[in-house]
Amino acid sequence: MSPFSAASKTGSRSPVPAFDFEDRPFLVFWEITRACALACRHCRAEAQARRHPGELDGEEARRLIGQLAEWRPPMLILTGGDPLMRRDALDLVRHATEAGLHVGLSPSATPLLLRADFHELKRAGVQRISLSLDGATQETHDAFRGVAGTYERTLGAVRRAHEADLGVQINTTLTRDNLGEYEAFKRLMFELKPAMWSVFLLVPTGRAGLDALPDAMAVERIFEDMAGLVGHAPFAVKTTEGHHFRRVLIQQRGGGMARSRPGLGSPAGIRDGRGVMFISHTGEVSPSGFLPIVCGNVRESHPAGIYRHHPLFVSLRDSDALGGKCGRCEFRTLCGGSRARAYGITGDPFAADPACSYQPALAN
Repeated sequence: MSPFSAASKTGSRSPVPAFDFEDRPFLVFWEITRACALACRHCRAEAQARRHPGELDGEEARRLIGQLAEWRPPMLILTGGDPLMRRDALDLVRHATEAGLHVGLSPSATPLLLRADFHELKRAGVQRISLSLDGATQETHDAFRGVAGTYERTLGAVRRAHEADLGVQINTTLTRDNLGEYEAFKRLMFELKPAMWSVFLLVPTGRAGLDALPDAMAVERIFEDMAGLVGHAPFAVKTTEGHHFRRVLIQQRGGGMARSRPGLGSPAGIRDGRGVMFISHTGEVSPSGFLPIVCGNVRESHPAGIYRHHPLFVSLRDSDALGGKCGRCEFRTLCGGSRARAYGITGDPFAADPACSYQPALAN
């Protein structure tokens, strides 16, 4: 990962990334299908049982892979729905790997996954597989996922990935209902030993409602505890749509964090549209899967052109374009808040992130 520098427009020592977000995203999420056998409470995609007839076909998918290979974003994540519901999923992994891309896979914990050959996934080029645990027990996780047996299938998939020496990332969505399981989640991570634990802070989009969003002060306390894991746990720790975790890390560890990588798993300042791009199953491009504002379609435009030049992407990369307290915050370059959650709650992707309790030190 790139080291942090200490520059900022305000003259403060807020870290900014050496990675050039203006040129390309660090992460490209490609929803290769929206089909999935699960019925998760919070599903961004509102996944369906059958594949959509308008999905990018094999030829279009290979063309997109070629365009991405020219551009070379550091990581391509094939997601869904359940990407394994697409029969040519492994062919797409192989094609992307042969083109020089680094590929991750985000499947659902279904019988289809447990029938997969994890060694073959690794041979095809999958560098990391991400699995979700949103309840620390079978009862709470299966209720969250909407299908019985997903908890045990997830644990089985983690074991099989370890046996195949395939990197594992575990994703946990924090909601109002499961905040009380945080300590149990943490103990489970020490048992499962993933390469990374990614804690996702709910965004009200798709099937996820505003009433499931955790209290901001409760999230702050959890982030304060999570910060103690960074550099000490046998796994990396990061957040998704919980960018103010970076601010908590800086506050706990002082200015020295500006000169070292805090174990966030990605460059400082990455957020929706700024280092992140999402491509839907039908080729539509958005700043992220949780910020569903369509900025173009890869069937008609090169993804690099959309990312570099669409006015929304350009504005999202400008930390000084943020409004409310996020725009006044001394940590706005490092953090910038969740643009997806701001949009989901207020309709304005540049509004303040309602899930952050911090009050900026900078004056109006």
